[in-house]
Amino acid sequence: MTELVLAGARQPGGSGPVNLHLRDGAVAGISTGGELPAGVRVVNLDGRYIIPGLWDEHVHMTQWALHTNRLDLSGAASAGAAAAVVRFHASAADPSLTTVGVGFRDALWPDVPTLEMLDAATGDQPTVLISHDLHCVWLNSAAARRYAVEPDASGLLREEPAFALTRELGKLPDSVVDAWVLDAARDAATRGVVGIVDFEMTWNREPWLRRIANGFNALRVDAGVYPEDLDRAVNAGMRTGQEADGGNGLLRTGPLKVLIDGSLNTRTAYCADPYPHGGHGLLTVSEEELFKLLVRAGEAGFVPAVHAIGDAANQVALDAFERAGIGGRIEHAQFVRAQDLRRFGRLGVTASVQPVHALDDRDAAESNWPGRTDRAFPLRSLLDSGATLALGSDAPVAPLEPWAAISAATTRARSDGRGPWHPAEAISRQQALAASARGRSDLRIGDPADLAVLDADPLSVPDAGLAGMPVAATLLAGRFTFDGGLA
Repeated sequence: MTELVLAGARQPGGSGPVNLHLRDGAVAGISTGGELPAGVRVVNLDGRYIIPGLWDEHVHMTQWALHTNRLDLSGAASAGAAAAVVRFHASAADPSLTTVGVGFRDALWPDVPTLEMLDAATGDQPTVLISHDLHCVWLNSAAARRYAVEPDASGLLREEPAFALTRELGKLPDSVVDAWVLDAARDAATRGVVGIVDFEMTWNREPWLRRIANGFNALRVDAGVYPEDLDRAVNAGMRTGQEADGGNGLLRTGPLKVLIDGSLNTRTAYCADPYPHGGHGLLTVSEEELFKLLVRAGEAGFVPAVHAIGDAANQVALDAFERAGIGGRIEHAQFVRAQDLRRFGRLGVTASVQPVHALDDRDAAESNWPGRTDRAFPLRSLLDSGATLALGSDAPVAPLEPWAAISAATTRARSDGRGPWHPAEAISRQQALAASARGRSDLRIGDPADLAVLDADPLSVPDAGLAGMPVAATLLAGRFTFDGGLA
């Protein structure tokens, strides 16, 4: 039996300090004052605030780990600027290795990327640039030859061809990738994160089992499955929520992830209103195909998680959920028409949303549909309509940083001085915290001792300080995964 007392803790918005008694990985008691049990380790929090540990409900963990070790192009304001950054790095690069850049946003560029432009900047150095939303890559001729792909004159690959090349780029030695993943997980723990839903676009169980066997213990992981691996998962006896690591409690089988449209930056999100360049985006899975997948998922014990960004895609997803008669999740739900809002709650479909995207995609949305973006990221309307919200980042599309998501959800504003975007759709801090902690809004006896200790009250810290909330410690099952000096 392992015991720990966190003494002198305060809950956000609460009154006096309490002592939190942890036993065998769970909250065993909450007391006020009095003597503490003898022979038990006590950590004095000195009035710091304690909350349920935070989850990021949508991560591509390997891609996030790779992203932090690649060339950052997020600051490039044009295709020409991106090419100039790459030119500098390619000039000294090892031609046996592919130069990989990440984070570009071509939807906002005044010029257009071309194969000729990137070739001129990189020469014979194989170069692949991955967009911030992962749905598009820009590559040069040397990389096209190396990976046996045939881009058009733009040098761009979109959707599945882009995903396939991105997966190929991730084929590094396990020891390298696993070390980077561990670093990323430990960094997440410093921000109060205790768990992630990992939607890495590959068969993901064995990599996580390997990492855990080698000592990974920084986070809990729900590892998603994709349709191409559903039969394999079913034959292995897997189902959503099932522990997959022999009782360690770190790895569970996650949802079944189904992508039915693209993204906003790549102009492939399936939308009711046409894009300025024409077309409505891409519906990559028909409603009939989606219906059959949802039925199959339900029969196999998998919770479906349907990627739907555009409002037309969300309608298709909700129609399929209703027809199949099961609940699940919609990942992103960036654009939702008013007539579809109440269907989330009625059908038992969780809106798994990434609030930072509302800030990142604001300009792209307004450039596509000026004056018609009231349906974008309708967080308040979803809650008011009875929906359940789950917050995440979609890292590497946005950083694995829960406080940035909480700040974006509650302020709808960036730090660049611009006013909030559709501020009526902001939610309260209490609601954002609960949506970041799987519905846990306070500490209860019997709950897992997955906790975050804060140096400030998250309900009263000024808006400007919320995204940078100071985290003093994080505990997973009563064990410190981050200790900022308390223990």
